[in-house]
Amino acid sequence: MIIISTPPVHTNGGVLIFKFRQMSIALLFEIIGTIIGILYLYYEYKANYMVWIMSAIMPLLSLYVYYESGLYADFGINIYYFLASIYGYIAWKCHRNKEQSELPITHMPPSSYIPVIISTIIVFLLIYYVLTTYTDSNVALLDTLTTALSIIAMWQLSRKYIEQWIVWLIVDIISVGLYIYKGIYFYASLYLVYSIVAIIGYIHWKKLMNNDNN
Repeated sequence: MIIISTPPVHTNGGVLIFKFRQMSIALLFEIIGTIIGILYLYYEYKANYMVWIMSAIMPLLSLYVYYESGLYADFGINIYYFLASIYGYIAWKCHRNKEQSELPITHMPPSSYIPVIISTIIVFLLIYYVLTTYTDSNVALLDTLTTALSIIAMWQLSRKYIEQWIVWLIVDIISVGLYIYKGIYFYASLYLVYSIVAIIGYIHWKKLMNNDNN
């Protein structure tokens, strides 16, 4: 949480000014995060490794926004996003065939489905327990669901599995309603765009994958 240099005074007016400054910082980070998120979408759509640079910047801005909004699972997952971005960048640039400059787009192997489903359930239960036991979150169920699915989608993206778009679509649709409810309107708008791009991105990656296989 960012500490404002000017401490709040014990008058109603001073407290209001302090709260206004907090809201202004959160709004500024929200706007900048939205812009970075749009760039992230562009590079993800193009299957370009720069997606991981944007992916590393955006969570650093989002941490403050989510904490102030009481979305504690989203706060926690953004730490994961930052670390996953480093892994994803290395995976895309290093885990590739000799004939290719980057990791190719593929389907998730059938053998991965059961472990992924089990992992998602375990992560969901753990996060839900933490949120309902140790936080004052009033959206624990949806916050947990989007977080658990996002962890899986991020892993799929790092492996360049095309199915990541389907998981992100589910996350994005839920997030739109969640962020509107929490008053994070710029992020709600961003995730509405994410939902549309998830459909377009799946179709585009499908074409790229078919071209690579020809």
